[in-house]
Amino acid sequence: MSSSIDSFGAKGTLEVGENSYEIFRLSAVDGVDKLPYALKVLAENLLRTEDGANITKDHIQAIAGWDPSADPSVEIQFTPARVIMQDFTGVPCIVDLATMREAVQELGGDPDKVNPLAPAEMVIDHSVIIEAFGNAQAFERNVDIEYQRNEERYQFLRWGQGAFDDFKVVPPGTGIVHQVNIEHLARSIMVRNGQAYPDTCVGTDSHTTMENGLGVLGWGVGGIEAEAAMLGQPISMLIPRVVGFKLSGETKPGVTATDVVLTITEMLRKHGVVGKFVEFYGKGVAAVPLANRATIGNMSPEFGSTCAMFPIDEETVKYLRLTGRSEEQLALVEAYAKEQGMWHDGEKEPVYSEYLELDLANVVPSIAGPKRPQDRIELWDAKNAFRKDIHNYVDGEKEPQKNGEKARMSSEGGPASGGGAEGGTVKLQWAEDDSIPSAAKGAEGRPSSPVLVESTERGKMVLDHGIVSIASITSCTNTSNPSVMLGAALLARNAVEKGLTSKPWVKTSMAPGSQVVTGYYEKAGLWPYLEKLGFFLVGYGCTTCIGNSGPLPEEISKAINENDLTATAVLSGNRNFEGRINQDVKMNYLASPPLVIAYAIAGTMDFDFESDPLGQDTDGNDVFLKDIWPSGEEIEKTIAESISPEQYAADYADVFKGDERWRGLPTPDGKTFEWDEKSTYVRKPPYFDGMEREPAPVKDITGARVLAKLGDSVTTDHISPASTIKPGTPAAQYLDANGVERKDYNSLGARRGNHEVMIRSTFGNIRLQNQLLDGVSGGYTRDFTQDDAPQSFIYDAAQNYAAQGTPLVVLGGKEYGTGSSRDWAAKGTSLLGVKAVITESFERIHRSNLIGMGVIPLQFPEGESHGSLKLDGTETFDITGIEELNNGGVPSTVKVVATKTDGSTVEFDAVVRIDTPGEADYYRNGGILQYVLRNMIKN
Repeated sequence: MSSSIDSFGAKGTLEVGENSYEIFRLSAVDGVDKLPYALKVLAENLLRTEDGANITKDHIQAIAGWDPSADPSVEIQFTPARVIMQDFTGVPCIVDLATMREAVQELGGDPDKVNPLAPAEMVIDHSVIIEAFGNAQAFERNVDIEYQRNEERYQFLRWGQGAFDDFKVVPPGTGIVHQVNIEHLARSIMVRNGQAYPDTCVGTDSHTTMENGLGVLGWGVGGIEAEAAMLGQPISMLIPRVVGFKLSGETKPGVTATDVVLTITEMLRKHGVVGKFVEFYGKGVAAVPLANRATIGNMSPEFGSTCAMFPIDEETVKYLRLTGRSEEQLALVEAYAKEQGMWHDGEKEPVYSEYLELDLANVVPSIAGPKRPQDRIELWDAKNAFRKDIHNYVDGEKEPQKNGEKARMSSEGGPASGGGAEGGTVKLQWAEDDSIPSAAKGAEGRPSSPVLVESTERGKMVLDHGIVSIASITSCTNTSNPSVMLGAALLARNAVEKGLTSKPWVKTSMAPGSQVVTGYYEKAGLWPYLEKLGFFLVGYGCTTCIGNSGPLPEEISKAINENDLTATAVLSGNRNFEGRINQDVKMNYLASPPLVIAYAIAGTMDFDFESDPLGQDTDGNDVFLKDIWPSGEEIEKTIAESISPEQYAADYADVFKGDERWRGLPTPDGKTFEWDEKSTYVRKPPYFDGMEREPAPVKDITGARVLAKLGDSVTTDHISPASTIKPGTPAAQYLDANGVERKDYNSLGARRGNHEVMIRSTFGNIRLQNQLLDGVSGGYTRDFTQDDAPQSFIYDAAQNYAAQGTPLVVLGGKEYGTGSSRDWAAKGTSLLGVKAVITESFERIHRSNLIGMGVIPLQFPEGESHGSLKLDGTETFDITGIEELNNGGVPSTVKVVATKTDGSTVEFDAVVRIDTPGEADYYRNGGILQYVLRNMIKN
């Protein structure tokens, strides 16, 4: 039961039917009723966890008296009800917990005390790679490969499931973490030890915000913060500004949830919502189906907000009922929300810090790309936008082909889809004019280099810039949404009935976020049409979106690389950053599932769906997109006929049990883990090596060198890629030395439990542009420990600096660390020896993760940058004023002196981005885990 000291006398009882629950009534605190929904959730959290020390009466009064116009200044401690993880980011969490058990033992504590104190659930969904595709065996084949590659990790996780209390694992092949969360794990209202309270949940994946659509407050945190939350540490935060986003009207026919979310993403990114809560309100909210709310919530990291909340209302209860939750739970959700003033009222307008409004009737079909989710393109302008963007990717000196007509690929012969990564006999040549179908010749306004490819499997193909090489229905963002998933299947049916096929060079795949999708496709009788277009089931996991698209067919990859073709990918995901989707693909576009299929049929991004036909029907008539697009009425009718609560209940009945493969894994036991020195997947990390019970004082930084000088919008993907491991890189060299064959390299995401691999790939993205070098992409730098500072792998240079005892700094631009809540972006930075990162601005999660690993985040003075200060990265840096932290406070600025090779200096006061007293404690301890460990031993 509660340990709150209850200064406001808020503790009481809520009767719901025959059940009775202890609750903390918000009505006991004056002013709370006026707050936005999300802040009411935080207020209840503080009421229930008030302890007089970390959480005091003053904190509760501060949130009740929230000033919407003020900048955030009041620190509070938020205690999430639970933690959710996926396996890429979750494995290091469990590795660290296992390591902490040993560290506690070495410092004289009880290792059994290291356990999650809040329920922690992991969904293994990031490890399946699309090796096989385009055939009925693809799913089984990919799962087999997944188990072969990841057996060590899966054995370790099964050990963790047995060794730690309150830790559960959803086995591979079940679904994507966020879809499993909203369809099954999320409670909306939590019940624990007889107490009812709002479900709040942080996760080790930035798209945890999908749960915001269910009224669950939560967001992505770094694995570092998640571990602390699991161990009972509240999350330190400032009471945020809340942006009210009013929805009105209804969408027009043909407009999908994806179009809505891409429009909202563009609006909010333009408005500026980093570090803020976004909350949707107004009469239009009631008209937004829960699945669409979840799609919007999922994209919160793409527009940059901490969360994107929808309050609880009738639609929430309707969705909980559809997904098989118990009637008892439904009654509690409604009664609790109404009792606490958390039930959405469309007539009421809460006070917000800032306001935006969208009339849903103004939303038009859209895609986003070629490299950022916020770069929305109206579908009618997609061809034109592609032609403008292609010039950034293609050498402009190449002569366009003459005799241009409409630029569209064409093919002769070959089946509709490939059967996997293996190609038949391959013949490549520059296509002569008479061998190029006229439609494929270069058109005015875009470069063209047609290449004739002959393959025994795919027939004769002419490939050119702009080919769609990947069309993937993937990522929980959209696969959790029946309206777009059934819309895609109905479009596939209509296309097949008109005689249309996917182009043979397109790698097609279907990776739903849960088995429920398969159930309703089967019930609606639509699978055969999807499969006819090559969209066979490849796995239930986060595939293409995370970079697990797998290799392109050999002959396609060869044609792209030998002729430097700019290939494209179209996916129904949320991320399209450079170098993320596939190493052969330069331009990536986000689109709704129906449009993914449409682009697979078109075969190129150089396509206008209004004026270009997708093909001809059996009578030779042109078929346009409008001819196969299903009506909203038909989609709704199909949903009603093919989806039921019984399906959800059946699919989730044994969700933690797993299949025979999972249950048959040999699993070690014991309270501490027996590390295998030969393992290349799971290694004991060095964070606690030589750690004392008391932290040493923090020190100023002297004589630091620049490891990387970077531009704007550097993502956590650039800092710590999760993609496949490229031969010849330091990570590959390590695996080679440990006897791992190239075919078994797996992905960097899958090897996150091994710090040796991860350090070697930090700043290793193939698209990283380190400005210390001219025109070089990838994980390289200049090594100033050697004469003439030659080009070197970043890892190798860092090792040389470490041998000399030289600290390192990283210089960056605006929005440093955007993207996923990737703990290894901070862990790798720290383990390379970086002591400070100096940028123009930071994205929220990565900034706090750097502090969590003992790296100080600093910002250039307002309006300044490394460019304006003329820092070229050859300087030596001294940073003074950090030692003031030893006195208990946080200096607002520190002095940076950069000394150039000629002895001249650049001096500036850098803003210290340690934003809360809690973060200062973590930094003083050398990191959050060290802080938690020391406190655990003290207590």
